[in-house]
Amino acid sequence: MSVLDELAGGLVVSCQPLPDDPDDPMRDPYVQAHVAAAVVRGGAVAVRVNGPDDVRAVRAAVGVPVIGLYKHGTQGVFITPTAGHALEAARAGSHVVAADATDRPRPDGRSFADTVRAVHEQTGALVLADVSTVAEGVAAVEAGADAVATTLSGYTPASPQIDGPDLGLVARLAALLPVPVIAEGRYRTTEQISRAFEAGAHAVVMGNAVTSPLWITRRLVPATPRAASAPEKKEHR
Repeated sequence: MSVLDELAGGLVVSCQPLPDDPDDPMRDPYVQAHVAAAVVRGGAVAVRVNGPDDVRAVRAAVGVPVIGLYKHGTQGVFITPTAGHALEAARAGSHVVAADATDRPRPDGRSFADTVRAVHEQTGALVLADVSTVAEGVAAVEAGADAVATTLSGYTPASPQIDGPDLGLVARLAALLPVPVIAEGRYRTTEQISRAFEAGAHAVVMGNAVTSPLWITRRLVPATPRAASAPEKKEHR
């Protein structure tokens, strides 16, 4: 069975600290390895992990496929933005390397196809293209991507700015592409997961709603009387 076959029909859980909070206590490879072990025990068929150190720690802790990435910066193309970042993620133990495959300029001036070629030829790992539109998905497959994810819909000017997941993009890509389409981006409920599979998703990725106590708590606290009566505070970044 191939790595992508192991994901079919299952839930992938993203185990990452919040990118906008450098003081997130979850920002530790040891912690992320235990988070990953817990979600696998709960039934996750794979995990998505950021950074070589976390990839190495998680790879040693779980027996399911690891989708690795390497975030650099917070603006523009920052999810595995260069071939160098992709190779580091792969060599740390990623079975699949996720990388931004949008049509935005990449920081090294090279193409997404260069990243795919480097990963395939130098490590043998697979490449998951994170896209925001149908056109980007098609282009990613033409560039050699082994699978496509809807991760970046809602985060680029070319994609719809919606609060929930882009189920329409999942359906259009699944009907059009010859590679697996993975639904990712703002999945928070079991209903959304079911609808993604109905739309043709190969697998669904859920992240903060499962693995970030900081994110979850921030969403719950505003419903409390204390939060409603407290003076407004500037959120720490």
